[in-house]
Amino acid sequence: MIRHALLLSATFLMTGLSSLHASTAPDLAPTPTRPTVILRGDYADPTILRDGDDYYLTHSPFLYAPGFLIWHSKDLVNWKPVCRAMTKVVGSAMAPDLVKHQGKYYIYFPAAGKNWVIWADHIAGPWSDPVRLEVNYIDPGHAVDEKGRRWLFLSEGHRIRLSDDGLSVVGKLEHVYDGWDYPKSWKTEGKFLESPKIIRKDGWFHMISAEGGTAGPATSHMAISARSRSIDGPWENSPHNPIIHTWSADEHWWSKGHGTLVDDGHDHWWIVYHAYENGAYPLGRQTLIEPVQWTADGWVKAAPDAPRPPDAVQDMPLSDDFSGPALGLQWTTWRDYSPTDITLKDHSLYLRAKGTTPADARLLLTTATDSAYTLQAEVTLAPGSTGGLILFYNEKAFVGITSDGRGFTVNEDAQRTSRHDNFPGNHWFLKIVNDGKTCALFASRDGTTWETVRSGIDVSQMHHNRFKGFFALRPGLIAAGAGDVRFNHFVYHPL
Repeated sequence: MIRHALLLSATFLMTGLSSLHASTAPDLAPTPTRPTVILRGDYADPTILRDGDDYYLTHSPFLYAPGFLIWHSKDLVNWKPVCRAMTKVVGSAMAPDLVKHQGKYYIYFPAAGKNWVIWADHIAGPWSDPVRLEVNYIDPGHAVDEKGRRWLFLSEGHRIRLSDDGLSVVGKLEHVYDGWDYPKSWKTEGKFLESPKIIRKDGWFHMISAEGGTAGPATSHMAISARSRSIDGPWENSPHNPIIHTWSADEHWWSKGHGTLVDDGHDHWWIVYHAYENGAYPLGRQTLIEPVQWTADGWVKAAPDAPRPPDAVQDMPLSDDFSGPALGLQWTTWRDYSPTDITLKDHSLYLRAKGTTPADARLLLTTATDSAYTLQAEVTLAPGSTGGLILFYNEKAFVGITSDGRGFTVNEDAQRTSRHDNFPGNHWFLKIVNDGKTCALFASRDGTTWETVRSGIDVSQMHHNRFKGFFALRPGLIAAGAGDVRFNHFVYHPL
């Protein structure tokens, strides 16, 4: 399958994109473009770096830790995780910019009202602890000017100088760009000028920004372009704006925006961005890619009729038999992370319990890649502990099935809880079946014969537009009370 995808990708690069650079006189009508999914699931705010023949990609970790999962590809088709770059939670980290400058790698990101940076000599790490930059605003974009000086562009059209090592800000915050005034009749959340990402091509600095708000109405988000001969401006808006936009709620992808341009070194170009899948809001914003073209007069624009890249291969299994020496890259905790709370031994995972409810318990979560799936695990309790399976959005939105050894507790949401005295004991198998709209909870003594504990629980509204935070409904494991809960044979299976 991977070899087939590589062959398709090679064919696409060698033949399909050559047509993208032919000049076209009239502007393209607002025809929905046809993206390809790079990463399914909650991979929002993508930032992509081409480093020679290698591509690296990371996303917003928010409150999940370790954060900044870095992906690698040679062909924009086959993607494999490399590492998680940040273990320390300094707030809800979002909208990063992954860059390489003078042999070092940097990730700039906002969290807790400030901007931060982590850095490494090698993409696989080790990465530094977060370094706080004394500047507000969000969505930093790193840029290097004509004289080699480093800058950080920020939301609402601001920028500030960076020190030569990129680890502090110098000078004063400046306002340099007002954004693009889209038609007042468009249905959006508001202007929200964000996500400035800057490249230099053919003597021009090109700034790709987001506007319209990132959720809300299906037609809210977009990616726009402006350019300048100098990093100091003035910035001229493109006559081809927006490059990316959802024109109608009838489209398959909603709230398309937050784009970054990337090339292959041979003048073939794409835009990488995120969007919600129509009817799958709880899955979060997924990472998409589509080709773009450059006009004869040097503007980038959408290319809705260009050949599409082949379907991507996302090489990170979510199931886990816990046989490895370290926690798999598919796993994150919530709000805090300490390796001492997680032990792998004898094909088992031991999760140290804390709290009393899913809102404050120890959670180990993975990123679902499908709106409909089954997950199950074998669970063994220590005295005083409570353990089980969970679908978790945030402290106000979750569904779970747990046991304290005396029976099962079902959390239909953060307010509704019920008890079920099904075969008490400290060892059993649990299963959740999520069809994308509702979920059902099951228990078993042997992992073969299942008993329905609860069904028909609505999960369709567990998403940002109702509960905020920009998170996703993530499946995983829960341990509450005292002691360790042992888990075996975690299985994730798409429906």
